Amino acid sequence: MKKRRIEFIIAFILIVTLYLILFSHTSYAAKAGFVLLYLSALMVSIYSLLLENRSPQHTLLWLHVLVFFPVFGYLFYLFSGQLYLKGNLFKNKRKNDREEWGRLVKQESTPDLSFLQDSQNAFVKYADHAADTPISTASRAFILKNGKETFSEIKKMIASAKKFIHLEYYIFRSDRLGKEIIRLLIEKATNGVEVLFIFDAAGSRKMALEDIQAMEEAGIRVQVFSPLRYGFFNQKLNFRNHRKIIIIDGKIGFVGGLNVGVEYLGENERIGFWRDTHMRLEGEAVYSLHTVFLLDWEYVSGEKVFQNYQKEMVEVDNEIIDGAIQIVASGPDTQLGLMSDFYFAMIASATKSIWIATPYFIPDEAIRTALRVAAAKGIEVKIMVPEINDGFLTQYASRSYFPELLRTGAEIYSYKKGFLHQKIIIIDGILASIGTANMDMRSFHLNFEVNVFLYGTSSIRDLVAHYEEDMKDSEKISPVQYYKRGMLERSKESFARLFSGVL
Repeated sequence: MKKRRIEFIIAFILIVTLYLILFSHTSYAAKAGFVLLYLSALMVSIYSLLLENRSPQHTLLWLHVLVFFPVFGYLFYLFSGQLYLKGNLFKNKRKNDREEWGRLVKQESTPDLSFLQDSQNAFVKYADHAADTPISTASRAFILKNGKETFSEIKKMIASAKKFIHLEYYIFRSDRLGKEIIRLLIEKATNGVEVLFIFDAAGSRKMALEDIQAMEEAGIRVQVFSPLRYGFFNQKLNFRNHRKIIIIDGKIGFVGGLNVGVEYLGENERIGFWRDTHMRLEGEAVYSLHTVFLLDWEYVSGEKVFQNYQKEMVEVDNEIIDGAIQIVASGPDTQLGLMSDFYFAMIASATKSIWIATPYFIPDEAIRTALRVAAAKGIEVKIMVPEINDGFLTQYASRSYFPELLRTGAEIYSYKKGFLHQKIIIIDGILASIGTANMDMRSFHLNFEVNVFLYGTSSIRDLVAHYEEDMKDSEKISPVQYYKRGMLERSKESFARLFSGVL
């Protein structure tokens, strides 16, 4: 908080002194003093930027913003450019999470991964070292292809809950679907089932107050992640909880790309068909996914509840053997850029094929390089994105990265049936990732995310089959035609790309 106060004092000095320099009728000597004070405050902000040790190009970019856009540049830097602020803002949560994960991993026995292929082994060694979470061979994953399959299964499992229902969502709407789930939760709560519910303040800002009150009156404990009324002054506004998690009795878990709202069922006329992928988990992986939720609950509620669910989480079927599964949480509560590193390592491990489906394709430099090198080596690289995105900047920023990949032989497909929202990576048909993290800077650096990494599981075959079906509803982008796009399209891409760092 001390650092925050200093930054707002600097912003105040910049605003006041600039106003006095430009609009006051004081003497030249007074204005010279104001200029000196303004430059001093600017130098302090520049020095603070230099201490962050960013890459030289990013440092120079923000230096230009600070110098050539007085006041507004500094305010934009405070709320959009300080990705490293999470080191201070979430220091206590990160410390607590690592301690809990460390205790859990020590309790785990080393799984037998001898069934993995060489390319998988290389990635798994990295994953085991980089993440705090254990790798499980006593788990099973079931792919849910769309909203209809997903919410039908979710409602059925909620209705079957005996002990507790824990859920966490970025977007939870008070529309028909949302109210159906709320009614189920209230019914279970009134029958003695414990219900804990976290929703993100920004993503779920339109959730009806009467729905929240009805849940609380029924005994459901509701917590808001990073309330907006506090976010502006402590700068947590920019860091959102993008996770979608449901845990039923410690035995069933749900995670993936689907929030709660009728548009995810394809019932929004403006958006149309919604293509997404979710996952149902059983076995030890639920243990890890539940841990992610409980650590978030402790953060938002201030309660120490983790130990209350140890017994529930270890009640799993140890005979389930279907490849290996790892839950990886990323965000301000983990090391910087963890999910980006995982994506890069996956891509670098490929020997035959790399298939990606993402709604927002705004990769960092390392991932772009890995994709270009893979394509140049003759590895099949397929990238599927929606034909029409849900935002101007995300759509055209994504397209700005197409030329460099098309030149190296990567194939890019435009999904035309509706809006593609799934976040899938499939490597060589034997390694896959599915979860909440997009391939963009916000998911890599700002959002709290959670992904499931699949190593040789039977569920990967379903992902492969679904990807091949989606290709039938997609159009391959012709490099020749794309290079012929007009100057207006190029200008839109170049403009949108300027904002890639905060998209």
